[in-house]
Amino acid sequence: MVKSTSNEDESVSVRFQSVIKILHLLLSLGIIMAMDKFLERVFVAVAIKFPSALFGMFFVFSILMIFDSVLPSAATILINFFEPANMFIQRWLPVFYVPLLVVLPLSVKGIPAASGVKICFIIVGGWLASLSVAGYTAITIRKIVKTEMIAAEPMPKASPFSKFEVWSWTGMFLASFISAFLYPTALGTNARTCLPFLLAATVLGYMVGSGLPSDIKMVFHPIICCGLSAYLVALAFGYLSKSGVDAVLGYYLTKVSSNPGAGDILMEFLGSVIISFAFSMFKQRKLVKRHATEIFLSVIISSLFSLYSTAIIGRLVGLEPTLTISILPRCITVALALSIVSFFEGVNASLTGAAVILTGLVGANFVQAMLDKLRLNDPIARGLAAASSSHGLGTAALSAKEPEALPFCAIAYALTGITGSLLCSVPAVRHSLLLIAG
Repeated sequence: MVKSTSNEDESVSVRFQSVIKILHLLLSLGIIMAMDKFLERVFVAVAIKFPSALFGMFFVFSILMIFDSVLPSAATILINFFEPANMFIQRWLPVFYVPLLVVLPLSVKGIPAASGVKICFIIVGGWLASLSVAGYTAITIRKIVKTEMIAAEPMPKASPFSKFEVWSWTGMFLASFISAFLYPTALGTNARTCLPFLLAATVLGYMVGSGLPSDIKMVFHPIICCGLSAYLVALAFGYLSKSGVDAVLGYYLTKVSSNPGAGDILMEFLGSVIISFAFSMFKQRKLVKRHATEIFLSVIISSLFSLYSTAIIGRLVGLEPTLTISILPRCITVALALSIVSFFEGVNASLTGAAVILTGLVGANFVQAMLDKLRLNDPIARGLAAASSSHGLGTAALSAKEPEALPFCAIAYALTGITGSLLCSVPAVRHSLLLIAG
């Protein structure tokens, strides 16, 4: 009797602790998301075009650094409080960058096949060149300033997905897909109808991809599996419902807040993801301070190289000047890339977004293997090279396996976009790029 009571008490205690952990996660994640939405509204209200989430990242990092100097215990409390949110974001990080990859087929329509081949050549070759320049520049500058490399702080890795999670999402996918297909007249085929099964397909694809053997993931990253899963499901539903794959992909990412699709829901987390990078940067603050010179100089040099090498290669392969200018910011996150091309006239903004996603796709799939082949072994060089060459998708792919590289990915991710924006805002730089592109 006593033993039975003891077991019941332990069971109640475990359940209570589980509830507390869930509430802690929801509260910490909710605060980060609320901060993101608040900053976004403020920036819109005062007509600031700079991404509010990047400002939030540097703001949170600055606050943590100030606390660390004057009241270290406060910084520790903040880090511990937001740890559940950070681990949740780290576990699901690649998924939040997938929606633009899923709808990529809609972005490249209308591009001539010959031009498409040239653009792919520039993207793949440019990615490899930018990766090498960023990584080797960091190492070269480190040698010049004679900064000795020290070990990075160990970072926790996200837990693998359980069979229960996989089967739960499989059940949700099947139930929502069948419901949407069998009752199209009752529900109407629209974004809300497609949202549940497209969201489940995206999540399930990432889970399955994450569980693949390591040697397969080296050439078939979970991000690819995730995007491919959502696209194939959209293709199947478009065929069975006779609505067509383009229509279903349009429901996946509507960009309309009153009628969001699965991709819109996932991308709502992007601002929070970027803000959360501040906590990873703070954990590696010793390395950030120690190697600040190589970090900043390598980002500036790689940004210049990326812009001008794209213009030069585009001219050499005979790509139309307007298309060359459209893909100039291929290594910069979408929000800032679109801002950069707005400085130029006659560009194809859809192509800009597609070029950015294709660059990230190449980086996500091959960044880790290529960094190994180039013998870029330390987290600083690997993080800077990954983010400088393939922005958010490269960051998500590398940091999922190497969390120690995440802070340097985050810094390069932000500074590459800022540097590119500042460079292209200078008339002399814009004119020189236009002249090179022809």
